[in-house]
Amino acid sequence: MGIAEKIFQEQRRIILSKLPFADIQHVAGTSIPGLITKGDIDVNVRVKENEFEDAVETLKSLYEINQPENWTSSYASFKDDKNLDADFGVQLTIVGSPNDFFVRHRDLLLNNPKLVEELNALKEKHGGKSMDEYRKEKGRFFDKLKGL
Repeated sequence: MGIAEKIFQEQRRIILSKLPFADIQHVAGTSIPGLITKGDIDVNVRVKENEFEDAVETLKSLYEINQPENWTSSYASFKDDKNLDADFGVQLTIVGSPNDFFVRHRDLLLNNPKLVEELNALKEKHGGKSMDEYRKEKGRFFDKLKGL
């Protein structure tokens, strides 16, 4: 088991001990074989609408708040980039909400090597360049996936 999978399993166990009703999925680059990644681990914690606020409070007790400017009534994010052997991010979403796309995107990439190649090319093109431009182009890539 690699470091990303080990950290995912450890953190999944911790989160499930506090949120036993949650669906916890390993998403993002480290969950997709062959995808270029900087090694950070992202999980998507998926809950029902009536569980969302409790989940936010629970995750606040476990991790740092991340990018609060991006939070919505169905999305919140958290991080731990100090206590683990890799940067760790949590994307909390309400199942079926507009923000509940992480697992779908992961599955599209897992099942389509051409999409992985395209995303790798995008990452290579922007290596060492402006993060703002990279994020914009990456956003366009993932927006395209919504139509698939």
